[in-house]
Amino acid sequence: MTAELTHQTAREQERTTVTVRCTGHVRDAVGTHELEFSFAGDRLRAFLEAFFDEYDVEEMLIAETEAEATAHGWAPAPDELPGTWRKNPEGEQTRAYARVCINGRFNEHYDGLETELEDGDRVALIYPFMFCC
Repeated sequence: MTAELTHQTAREQERTTVTVRCTGHVRDAVGTHELEFSFAGDRLRAFLEAFFDEYDVEEMLIAETEAEATAHGWAPAPDELPGTWRKNPEGEQTRAYARVCINGRFNEHYDGLETELEDGDRVALIYPFMFCC
């Protein structure tokens, strides 16, 4: 077994405990607005997989296709965007209006689903209630 594979296996066996804050539809499905959650590993991907195994909220948060991640009716983006723009790859994006935040920042500002989590981090699962007039 290589050193890198040994390190990865050890990391996957360690447990990380985070505070999960839920809003809107996620809060309704989970049954609370805040809870402590322990999972094997230390990446956002491992957290989400473990959380989704326990709580059936994956479909409301994670987009499988680009179309599910895009809100309809937005103005088209210009050919050249100012600054640095990054988004998670297809299949690792949130649905339109849903967000996953780590310590108050969108996961796209870190390393997407490969973001490393530490004990005590705050993970917010956001899917707001939407109302029309």
